[in-house]
Amino acid sequence: MENLKEILDGRHEYAKDWKKRTGGKVVGYYDVYFPEELLYAAGALPIRILARHEADDNTDRQMYGNCYPTRDMLNQFMNGRYDYVDGLIDIESCQWWHNACSTTLVNFPGLFSHYFFVPDYPDGRKSKDVMRSEMGVFKTRLEEWLGKTITDEALDHAIEVYNTNRNLLRQVYELRRFDRSVILGSEAMEIVLACQVMDKAEANKILEKLIPELESREPHGDCVRLMLVGSETYDAELEKLVESLGANIVIDELDNGSSYIWNNVIPQKDRLMAIGLRYLGRPHSALKDNVWRRRPERIYELFEDYQADGVIIAKQIYCHPHGTDMYAVWKLLRERNIPYHTFERDSTMPYEETKLGVEALINMIKPGMTRLYGWSKA
Repeated sequence: MENLKEILDGRHEYAKDWKKRTGGKVVGYYDVYFPEELLYAAGALPIRILARHEADDNTDRQMYGNCYPTRDMLNQFMNGRYDYVDGLIDIESCQWWHNACSTTLVNFPGLFSHYFFVPDYPDGRKSKDVMRSEMGVFKTRLEEWLGKTITDEALDHAIEVYNTNRNLLRQVYELRRFDRSVILGSEAMEIVLACQVMDKAEANKILEKLIPELESREPHGDCVRLMLVGSETYDAELEKLVESLGANIVIDELDNGSSYIWNNVIPQKDRLMAIGLRYLGRPHSALKDNVWRRRPERIYELFEDYQADGVIIAKQIYCHPHGTDMYAVWKLLRERNIPYHTFERDSTMPYEETKLGVEALINMIKPGMTRLYGWSKA
């Protein structure tokens, strides 16, 4: 557990060390719809650009009005935190991520860059063909840039490594379903985030040793079980705050949380189509869930499967995808009498305000749980 936390906290040092050890390229990406397997098959290291809470005196002059994470991502580039990155991938996604990527490339024109179009309607009849075409274009760009051919064998290896990583992370998530969990929400989130900034093969070796250790732990005591929904997260500060109040986040529905690991690539002869179908078939983000509105039902299914007692909705300020679909989530929770609390994050989490709201949610849930489960204390 400590290994992964150290890698997450020291992700820049890890990437520099990986680059020194392997001689490979490091490429940053912003959105979880990016097909990492293709880049990994080319011998490069895909890393998720993550936000961090740092003083910012750069970004308002260059892209005013963006959400906090994207402002911070640009700020980190301007302050030299990502000076080891060789390229950036822009995905058809949130406008703020596009702004962050394009503004970064204006300031660092020497970086390799590519715009990868992921269909806005993943369920559309032609979406799979469009995605397959985009995969082919990106493969050609990578081969030209790196001066090497991406073979079927390399793609098969990348698919196996990434599927193994998802399987292992889902095992970690399954441990959270226990009535008395052996893993805290903050630990699970740090594990998932660490895997997004490191070599998946190295992460798999750590996870294979870690999971038996987690399974042999003494379970934590009874507590209010909460679900986390909303914009992507970049640390586990909210989970730690919840734990300090005697509750635990046992499941999340976040793009870079459970949705990042929930489905595998199903191998087929056309490797690029197989990878593309996996990303089109992943649980839809708020931005892509724009036809059938499947996301609210998925939230409810996870809520039921993990026997949660309430929901925390944490939205980044200025996050328009979650702002526009929030009504559908609220509607479902109200119809099914599920207690919830909504708040907005900005550059830093408003600690006392958030604590007060979460505490109120927990106190609202606890009396009912006492009657239902026979707790000794309210």
